[in-house]
Amino acid sequence: MTELLQFLLSGITVGAVYALVALGFTIIYNASDVVNFAQGEFVMLGGMITVFAYKAGLPIPVAALFAILLTAAIGVAFNRVAIETARGAPVVSLIIITIGASIFIQGVAQVVFGKELHRLPSFSGDDPIRILEATILPQSFWVIGGAMVVFVGLWLFFTRTLLGRAVLATSNNRVAAQLVGINTGFVMTLSFGLSAGIGALAGVLITPITLTSYQVGIALALKGFAGAMLGGMGNPKGALIGGLMLGLLESVTAGYLSSQYKDAVAFVVILAVLFAMPQGLFGRKATERV
Repeated sequence: MTELLQFLLSGITVGAVYALVALGFTIIYNASDVVNFAQGEFVMLGGMITVFAYKAGLPIPVAALFAILLTAAIGVAFNRVAIETARGAPVVSLIIITIGASIFIQGVAQVVFGKELHRLPSFSGDDPIRILEATILPQSFWVIGGAMVVFVGLWLFFTRTLLGRAVLATSNNRVAAQLVGINTGFVMTLSFGLSAGIGALAGVLITPITLTSYQVGIALALKGFAGAMLGGMGNPKGALIGGLMLGLLESVTAGYLSSQYKDAVAFVVILAVLFAMPQGLFGRKATERV
């Protein structure tokens, strides 16, 4: 029982990271119907920039804010330079562009930051907190709390604000949204900046636990995508629950089977969702009239 509780606590921590990445996917998908596979690189940039800003002498909160804002600006630039210029292209082409951007960002990060692993000090110390017979690091509460705050903020944004509904309207029909006066260009810019900022926040929160390097983004993007698909692509609630479920599945698999199978869980989830329920747990079922 103690082992199971420990696996569950570890899984919730990792799952919260996947949920943050999945929420970033959700924002872009809701705005443009595009799956942004560069989302993992925004997580990497958030952690990396914070580490180097901290080493340069900035306090961690200031370094983290600087990293989030700079990464959000990079997300906006990515939209302007790559996505908007190819707006008329098929969705598959746009997805390939995001994959190319991911490779490009990773290469630049390798040159600028180097190949070494980097770590931030924990925000609240490194002494584990005991829950029954299991333990959890204080930093895990920052990760879980960050995921919950972002989820609530996005839920309120999409359901309670005109701008959030404008994002959904742009995704549903870009031309119709323009006809009713929605500035779709601004919606796209906002969505990419917000998505990149959320990814950077995930990088800041997880770096004290897992370390960071120039190549961590690919795995995080795949697992965040798996979590978003499991929950239902485009649904913030689904992204949160899907990410947490994936983290729990990984932790239990690594604990009871072998850590060698841990990374395969995400791919199994993607295949299972594609074959069994393409709309995910909370996605809308599409219907067409013929």
